Amino acid sequence: MTHTGARNGLLTLIAATIPILSPALHAQDATTLIRAGRLIDGNGALVSPGAVLVAGERIEAVGAAALSHPADRTIDLGDATLLPGLIDLHTHLTDKVGVHWEEVLTTTTPAQAALYGAANALTTLRAGFTTVRDMGPTWPYTDVELRDIIDAGVIPGPRMQVAGNYVSSTGGAGDARQFSIYVDVPAVRNLADGVDAVRAAVRTNHKHGADFTKILATGAVLSQGLSPGAQQYSDEEIAVAVEETNRWGRFTAAHAHGTEGIKAAIRAGVRTIDHGSMLDDEAIAMLRQSDHTYFVPTLYVGVIVPRDGAALGIPEPLIQRSTEMMRHRNSTFRRALEAGLTIGFGTDAGVFEHGHNAREFQVRVEIGESEMDAITSATSISAMIMGWESDVGSLEPGKYADVIAVPGNPLDDITALERVIWVMKGGEIHRDDLAPRR
Repeated sequence: MTHTGARNGLLTLIAATIPILSPALHAQDATTLIRAGRLIDGNGALVSPGAVLVAGERIEAVGAAALSHPADRTIDLGDATLLPGLIDLHTHLTDKVGVHWEEVLTTTTPAQAALYGAANALTTLRAGFTTVRDMGPTWPYTDVELRDIIDAGVIPGPRMQVAGNYVSSTGGAGDARQFSIYVDVPAVRNLADGVDAVRAAVRTNHKHGADFTKILATGAVLSQGLSPGAQQYSDEEIAVAVEETNRWGRFTAAHAHGTEGIKAAIRAGVRTIDHGSMLDDEAIAMLRQSDHTYFVPTLYVGVIVPRDGAALGIPEPLIQRSTEMMRHRNSTFRRALEAGLTIGFGTDAGVFEHGHNAREFQVRVEIGESEMDAITSATSISAMIMGWESDVGSLEPGKYADVIAVPGNPLDDITALERVIWVMKGGEIHRDDLAPRR
C-alpha cells in the first residue's frame, strides 16, 4: 500500500468508529455560556463583562447578546479575560527540542517523531494555541500524519496547516545531510536544484498531503552552510515554486533571513516572509504595497538561543550566529511596526520547548508593539494569513468555539498570556484550572 493509501485506509477505519451527527441533532446541541470579567474579541475590541454563548462546536453569540440567551449551563471564570484561541504561524510540532538533524536521522524513526508530535500538540493546545501552521518536520510528512489524526478526533491538538516537507537546495538551509558524503538517507531526499526539480518537489509535496509549500529562500541561523543572509534559491527557482503551488490552489511560505532572498520571494508572490531578519527599507516598501504577502517574524527564539543555546544542545558557532542575527531581527521588527505592516504571529517553537509560544508576546511588546496589536496579530490577522478567517481568529457568531481564558487583563500585563487557565477548542474543554474551585 502507498504512503497516501495507508494513511487514507487508517483514517477510514478511524472514521468508521466515530458517530456522525445529523444536522437535526446539531440543531439541538446543548448551549454553554462562558462568563468572565472581560473579553478581547480578536478584532481589537475590549468588552466588559465578557460572555460567549456556545452551541455545539460553534459560537452562538458574544457579549450582551450572549447574556440575553438562556443557556443549558454556565461556566463562570471570574476575573479572567476571554480571548479567541491563539494562532502560531511558525511551529515544528514533531521535532524534539535540542536534537539536531544528524541525531534525528541516524538514531530515531518517523514513529518516534509522530509520538513526540502528539505530546507537543497537546502541550501547545493547553497553552492556548488552538491553531498552528507547522513549518516542516525533520522526518518528512510526520506533520501530515499528526494533522490528520487530530482532525479525526483520535488525539487532542490544535488545528493545523502543514508544510509536509521543505523545498530546499543542495547545501541549503533545509539540506539535512550534515554528515559524511558516503552516508545517504533516502527518506530526506527533499532537495531540488533547478526550476524543473523545484516544480517536481512542489508536486510531490502536495501529492503527499501538504497544505502549503515552504521554500528555503536563504540560509538559516541554526543550520550549517551559507550564512543566513545568503540567497540560496535563484529568483527563477523561487518563482516557479510559487507558480506551481498556486496551480494546486495553495500558498507558499518563504523561509528568508537575507535581504535579497526576501525581495525575490516578495516579487514571486509568496504568502509569508518567515523570519525576515534583514528587511531593508525597499523590502518594507514592497510589503506595504503588496496585498498578498505578509511578514511573520520569530523574535523569542532570538532571545532564548543566545541565552540558553548550550543547554538546548545548540553548537557554539550557531549560538554566536543567533546572537548576531538578534540585533537585525529587533531593528527590523521596530521598523516594520513604524511602517504599519500587517504582521503575523510566529515563534519557531520546536527550537525551544513547545508550550512556551506565548513568550513571543513580551518580546514584541518590549520592542514597541501595543498589547492589543500583539493579540490581534495572534488572532484575526494570523487567521486571515492562513485563509481561515471565516472559522477562527475572533470571537464572533458562527466561528468555531475556540476560546481561552487568562488571569487578569493582558492589556495591563501581556505575560498573562503565558498563564492560560482555560482552553476550549471546537466546544470541547481541554484545560480547566479552576474546576476544583467550582
